[in-house]
Amino acid sequence: MKLEETILSSERIYEGKIINLRRDKVALEDGREAAREIVEHPGGVGILPLDGDGNVYMVRQYRHGAREAVLEIPAGKLNYGEDALECGKRELLEEIGAAAEEYVFLGKIYPTPAYCEEVIPVFLAKGLSFSEQKLDEGEFLKVEKIPLKTLLSMVLGGELPDCKTQIAVLKTAVREGLLK
Repeated sequence: MKLEETILSSERIYEGKIINLRRDKVALEDGREAAREIVEHPGGVGILPLDGDGNVYMVRQYRHGAREAVLEIPAGKLNYGEDALECGKRELLEEIGAAAEEYVFLGKIYPTPAYCEEVIPVFLAKGLSFSEQKLDEGEFLKVEKIPLKTLLSMVLGGELPDCKTQIAVLKTAVREGLLK
C-alpha cells in the first residue's frame, strides 16, 4: 500500500485575498476516483517569545472564525515564497515590539491537512529586547505576559484551544525541563 492519491484534474472554484479553493479529482489506490476540495493558503508562522524569567509574551485578539478573542503566540501569514523565520521575526516585532538573540525551530504543523494546504512552522524566541509595537492597519490585540508554567497548565487543562500555541507551549516546556 502506497498511501497516495494521484491528482487527475484540478479546478479553481474560488479566489480570495487570503485563501483560494480548488476541487481536485483524484485516483485512489484501488483505482476508484474521488473529489477533494482543498483550501490553498500560503501558510503562517508562530513564534513563542520566552524571556529570561520564564515568561511568555502572548497576544489576545478577536478571531472571526472562532467568534471570540483567542489567546495565542504571536503569529502571522506568510507571503508566497517568504522565508518562515523572517516572517516570524517580522510578526514578533509587529505584535509585541520585540526582537530576539536566538531563534529555535520547534517544528511544523499541518492545522487541518484533510482539506487545507496550510503549514505553520513554529519557533521559540529567546534573548528578547523590546522596542515599539508596529501593528498592521486594522490589527487590534492585547499583549499578555504569562509564565510558561501557567501556560503549560492552561494547555493541559484545555484552556488554550489554538493548536500552534499548544504545540509551541508543549515543545518549549519540554526544552525548558518543565515536562518530561
